[in-house]
Amino acid sequence: MADRVYLGVDLGAESGRVIAGVWNGRKLRLEEIHRFPNGPVHLADSIRWDVLRLWAEVQNGLSAAARRYGRQIVSVGADTWGVDYVLLTRRGEMLGLPYHYRDSRTDGVMASAFRKVPRAEIFRQTGLQFMQLNTLFQLIAHRREHPDMLDHADCLLMMPDFFHWAMCGSKVAEFTDGSTTQCMSAGRRTWATGLLRALDIPTRIFPKVVQPGTDLGELRRSVAERAGLEGVRVVAPPTHDTASAVAAVPTDRTGSAEWAYLSSGTWSLMGVEVRRPVITARALELNVTNEGGVDGTYRLLKNIMGLWLVQQCKRAFEAAGRTYTYADLVHEAAAAPALRSLVDPDDTRFLNPPDMPRAIQSYCRETGQPIPSTDGALVRCAYDSLALKYRQVVGSLEELTGGRIEVIHIVGGGSQNDLLNQFTADACQRPVLAGPVEATAMGNVLVQARASGEVGSLAEIREVVRRSSALRSFEPGDPGPWDEAANRMERLRRRKES
Repeated sequence: MADRVYLGVDLGAESGRVIAGVWNGRKLRLEEIHRFPNGPVHLADSIRWDVLRLWAEVQNGLSAAARRYGRQIVSVGADTWGVDYVLLTRRGEMLGLPYHYRDSRTDGVMASAFRKVPRAEIFRQTGLQFMQLNTLFQLIAHRREHPDMLDHADCLLMMPDFFHWAMCGSKVAEFTDGSTTQCMSAGRRTWATGLLRALDIPTRIFPKVVQPGTDLGELRRSVAERAGLEGVRVVAPPTHDTASAVAAVPTDRTGSAEWAYLSSGTWSLMGVEVRRPVITARALELNVTNEGGVDGTYRLLKNIMGLWLVQQCKRAFEAAGRTYTYADLVHEAAAAPALRSLVDPDDTRFLNPPDMPRAIQSYCRETGQPIPSTDGALVRCAYDSLALKYRQVVGSLEELTGGRIEVIHIVGGGSQNDLLNQFTADACQRPVLAGPVEATAMGNVLVQARASGEVGSLAEIREVVRRSSALRSFEPGDPGPWDEAANRMERLRRRKES
């Protein structure tokens, strides 16, 4: 059988890629066709996404793929980060430049929303973790600052849905990304229209919800002609990048909550796979989220600030004339004192500070800890703190599901960080399996392959991932230092709350 090729458009917070998934009937091989930078654009006092440039780069990638693989290409699908959106008029014109989720317009919006609809009621309806960057709170801010835009909007498209519209003209909301908005009814997979009306958000702009694997149609003729593609379908993968990554976790325990995933990148998303949303008073108290997955599953998880702390430290070091690779930073952190200074990665000061090292030092100063003074100590603080946060989340997930997590699967770019992988095993006292690095792209293209009949169940997708990937294992070491540090971190948390 000739190889069949599925194209994944994978857009992250720092970069975007067009990746070819080459399928020989047994194994999947990924080939990066085109990579391009991404990131926030500062405009006046706001932060936006340059989606037109991203779309131009996607088309460049499609053209390059056509030159390499031609008629072997079956379909294409996009995955992106969650929560951000594009507004379109009836004629398909964009209304404004889409906001970046780190824009400050949502500061204080959650408190105003809770005055209209209590926090507990919003959670009961949506089952989502409360973060000011959620689409719900972005829309409240949009209504407050630019009411005319929402009045003139005909359709709201989440980021991956916008790129599918650009490809083929579809106007739908794929379930997994829609489930990140806090605008969807948990368990029913429909928009929470009553909640939206209560918060003065127009419900008419929300499109039809479709499931991952839905065929959205052929490429627009104009796109196909420019790219040199013919007869290629557009298939919605799990369009939230974490949903694609979780679909490609190489577990042999599909349908069980005995394993946890950690999608490690700019954000760390840690959770378990469940069949029904967990919407209880304790889940609300722990501020966990229930996001959509493949085949009727839900991702019971916690969003954690993640390697953003290290990325922004690196940016600050470079601005001061000190250039490091990420491997250099791992080396510097390994040489720094262990578990000396700790922070809560999810403290709001770390969301988008002008200077991340100073933000970390400020937290340590306020909590009476040693202040990290070297680049290695700052990065070590971030790694230690993330591992301890993962430990806390593992405990919360076990409490909510009533079972024990036996193994942690780390996927994504962060799975290459052997130091943090070992810290995670040590802090959580669980074995860690790291890989694949390209879980998001693998999940994307394998769901497309399933839509064309090449692969069967979710369990079979994961079997293909195991056959196609090299995994690394990390066994837990001495728990003593981590137990003491976890107790110290809990005392810091209580001191800040008091």
